Amino acid sequence: MSKVAVVYWSGTGNTEAMAEFVAEGARAAGAEAEVIACADFSSANLDDFDAFAFGCPAMGAEELESEEFEPMWDDVEPELPGRRVALFGSYDWADGEWMDLWRERAEGAGITVIGTVIAKDYPDEEATAACKALGAELA
Repeated sequence: MSKVAVVYWSGTGNTEAMAEFVAEGARAAGAEAEVIACADFSSANLDDFDAFAFGCPAMGAEELESEEFEPMWDDVEPELPGRRVALFGSYDWADGEWMDLWRERAEGAGITVIGTVIAKDYPDEEATAACKALGAELA
């Protein structure tokens, strides 16, 4: 059985809900999934898991959250090449460009991103299904 870490930061609860849906999809596909706040995760935890979903909403000018999430991401990013990684998050304005930028950054660091999901505000039915499918793909 694979073990999936679903690591997230959420300011309004939207990305947290997405994290729960990703974990639900992984569990339904037979994996063990743990939902973890980014403040409780670091590169020291990577070897405890087989796959990873990282979730962060768009902040400011289409950026990752800078006080908790980005420092954690900076810590784990160099250790992620060769591991199964997915990205997800919510946004309230613009068009989701932060996810494209984040994926490009990850791939530039040698990370193979197996998929991304974005949701405008709270995940609707389509985004919920996409989160569950992403979790299943990580399982």
